[in-house]
Order: sequence, then structure tokens, then C-alpha cells
Amino acid sequence: MDKYIDGFLLCVPKANLETYKKMAQHAEGIWREHGALDYREGVADDIDGEGFASFSAAAGAREGEVVVFAWILYPSKEDRNRINAKVMADPRLADMCCEGVFDVKRMCWGGFATLVGN
Repeated sequence: MDKYIDGFLLCVPKANLETYKKMAQHAEGIWREHGALDYREGVADDIDGEGFASFSAAAGAREGEVVVFAWILYPSKEDRNRINAKVMADPRLADMCCEGVFDVKRMCWGGFATLVGN
């Protein structure tokens, strides 16, 4: 079975980055506990090179925000669906509030079938 990936692209105000990092570290533990194989979150460091499409534009970054690129790896799409159901029902995540840290409505999210690197 091919591994499955959930990918995320979002913007976080620079002033909230440390709070966001703590939230992400907390979420990582929950996802891994429920079966995710890998959980990564990266903050933009070297993006928007000349001659390429802009990550900042794709994310809709505004002045004072940083771009975060993240992914979660699962054994399969079926496992992803099972794991995410458990994560969303986990009370440790239910207490987490993104409001005031970043705008969830501006976040891009999607599921991806593995093409290379299985």
C-alpha cells in the first residue's frame, strides 16, 4: 500500500510564531500517538526565488507574517482517515484554539497520494 500525506500551507504572524510552535509540538505528539509515521512543520527561510512562483503569494502571506509548510505522513489513506478521526475526537486537541494565533480560514490543506518515495 502507498503511504499517504496530508499537506498544509499557512501564514502565522511573526509575533505568534512561538505560540504556534508550542501548539504544533503538542499536536505532533497526538498525531504520532494515534499512528502517524511522521509529522513536520517548517517555517519559511529561503523562498520566493527569482524565476519561480512565490510561496508567499501562494500562501497569501501578509506583512508581518511567516509562511509555514507542514505535512503528516500516514501508512495509507485508510490509516489517515482512521488516525484523523481519532485525533479529532481526542480531548487534548479539542482544547486547542487556533483563534488569535493564525487564521485557519486562510490555511491550505489537502491529501496527497505518494508519487515517489514510498
